[in-house]
Order: sequence, then C-alpha cells, then structure tokens
Amino acid sequence: MAKKELTAKQREELLKTLKTRFEKNKNRHKGLEWDAVQSKLEKRKEHKPADSAVNMATEMGIELLTEEQYRDLQQLGNFDAKTSSWLKTPADIRKLGGAISGELRFGRFFIYANGAESYFAARGFRGSLKV
Repeated sequence: MAKKELTAKQREELLKTLKTRFEKNKNRHKGLEWDAVQSKLEKRKEHKPADSAVNMATEMGIELLTEEQYRDLQQLGNFDAKTSSWLKTPADIRKLGGAISGELRFGRFFIYANGAESYFAARGFRGSLKV
C-alpha cells in the first residue's frame, strides 16, 4: 500500500479531536493551555507519510504509550473498559511481526499480543504528547 501525505482536512480533524480531548481532560494537563499546545503542533516541520491514525499522530509528535506508561495511565481512571488500545511494541516483538495492546477488564488491566497486521475496528491507540 502506497503511503500518502496527511491532508489539510485530516490535519484539521486530528487537531479538532485532540482539542476536544484536551478540553475534556484538563485535570491531566495542569499548567497547559490548548493554544500553546496547538501552536507547538502546527510548528512541527517534520512531514512523515501518513496512511493510518498512528502515522498521522506520529507526524504531529504524538507517541504511542509504552506498557509502563499505560500502567501509569490506569492510575488516573478507567481507560479501555469497553475497547482496547494499541501500545508501543518493543522492537524484538515487532521484529517477529507482533504488536501489543491493553484493556481494562474485571477491574484489572491486561496487555495482549497480536500480529501487527491484526485489524480490530474498535481498537484505537493511546498516545502522549510532550509540550
């Protein structure tokens, strides 16, 4: 599959989604204002090919959460109680064609492994953006 550049509309939609989530969860972003975050995102010069939501997020400086960061996130609330999220997969697992994801079930969170090509319509990803 040929990779394509992030379109202006895709960039706009991603920024809109990020702003909505930022505003909804201000308690997780103490001392930050959306305008400063957006400004930093828009100044990014790097243009990587974008053929998926993960690649679009990466283009804007958002990194997938690691397993450790995902564990920390679960201390802030109940995340992925109905869905699961792709996580940053260690290189040795990726090299073998695998990928990891996390979810919350039965009051505990779990990390699973799948083939990287696995498709799950309800699976998104968890990411972090350092400003």
